[in-house]
Amino acid sequence: MGQGEASARGTTMEGDCLSCIKYLMFVFNFLIFLGGSFLLGVGVWVLVDPTGFREIVATNPLLFTGVYIILGMGGMLFLLGFLGCCGAIRENKCLLLFFFMLILLIFLAELAAAILAFIFREHLTREYFTKELKKHYQGYNNSDVFTSTWNAIMTTFDCCGVNSPEDFKESMFRMMNQNHVVPEACCQRAGQTAESAYTSQEQCLSGNMMFRNNKGCYSAVVDYFELYIYVAGALAIVVLTIELFAMVFAMCLFRGIQ
Repeated sequence: MGQGEASARGTTMEGDCLSCIKYLMFVFNFLIFLGGSFLLGVGVWVLVDPTGFREIVATNPLLFTGVYIILGMGGMLFLLGFLGCCGAIRENKCLLLFFFMLILLIFLAELAAAILAFIFREHLTREYFTKELKKHYQGYNNSDVFTSTWNAIMTTFDCCGVNSPEDFKESMFRMMNQNHVVPEACCQRAGQTAESAYTSQEQCLSGNMMFRNNKGCYSAVVDYFELYIYVAGALAIVVLTIELFAMVFAMCLFRGIQ
């Protein structure tokens, strides 16, 4: 009788534990579902944003590809969260195993991307951007992707050069446009839109500091995105942690289903 009661008690505890894991798995997958929805929202926002960021993305193949990677990752997390929720509630071993394998692949891909970003971080320095600007920026050739991207950045963020307008000294731009100290994109405008008239284009191009933007684009872009960079970094850590726990719960639930 005692052994029967102990066995029944043990079975009840196992059932309670399995039920707890099931609902924790559901919660974690719901959070993954929300994370995927957030990434989808960010990707769509970048593509339709009316403030000018869309033009920057459209003219830069790397950024253009990155937006669709974000959309793809968001869609995959959205789908995985949905499948994980269904697999947990229905206690379907096939769905749980499929979910575990896919989320493991995503986890490893995100980890590899973070490692690569750390390894190539030197390509995001002021010195690197300044060297590239001096070497490749042409000023008025909008058929050149590099030039048109920089023109869009300087117009959007009201900035000039990487560090300051002095970056255009001894550059390809000055070699091609010897009568212009800075490009047209550096000139101040009367309004806030790219279509607004220049306050004094002639004075600006001749080097008058009063009629040009004097802040460097590196500082302008970092200041604009500083909050979003920290939020994105924190969100990435949270998503990786959630994915790790989701995999653990998925395997525990898979092993516990009879």
